Amino acid sequence: MRTYLQAKAMARSLRTGLEKRLSVAVSHSEALELVAGQFEFDDWNALSARIEAAPRPQPGSSQPAFEPAIPIIRIFSVEKAYDFYRDYLGMNVDWEHRYEPGLPLYAQVSRAGLVLHLSEHHGDATPGSTVFIWMKNLLAFHAELRSKTYPLRPGIDQGPGKTDKGFEIPDPFGNRLRFHERGSTS
Repeated sequence: MRTYLQAKAMARSLRTGLEKRLSVAVSHSEALELVAGQFEFDDWNALSARIEAAPRPQPGSSQPAFEPAIPIIRIFSVEKAYDFYRDYLGMNVDWEHRYEPGLPLYAQVSRAGLVLHLSEHHGDATPGSTVFIWMKNLLAFHAELRSKTYPLRPGIDQGPGKTDKGFEIPDPFGNRLRFHERGSTS
């Protein structure tokens, strides 16, 4: 699976796919802007700066290199999962996969750098798991969630550090998402 680090390759694939399937010509710079938007960056320059800042293994190095982990969240209803993750949390559904119609869903949702996999497959994750999420602008996100008509009304708690703040919300399947901001002073 590709991440933002492969944005240029994604832009090339997008250009090729649009031209072959839809006969739509898109310049490389337009494709880069579209890919940046998919990762919720304002523009290609912002995404490019993020790519440049990412640590890279040295050429020829035999040291392992890791990318951010992607938690798998066990779900039991696609409708309830999308009500929560897409409509309440404001995440995008990036892709969905079923081996064939009627079989369990495996999907990716994302928002502003947070990527989660949702799975109906038995054996993929355990209901009741917790995902700890460091973030920025926690209070704005908290206010956004509280403004929605979803039945959850999370409060703000102290986080792991003396000035950290956070809140926890359960999804409809008993999984808990803990959102925290380092050094939040509000």
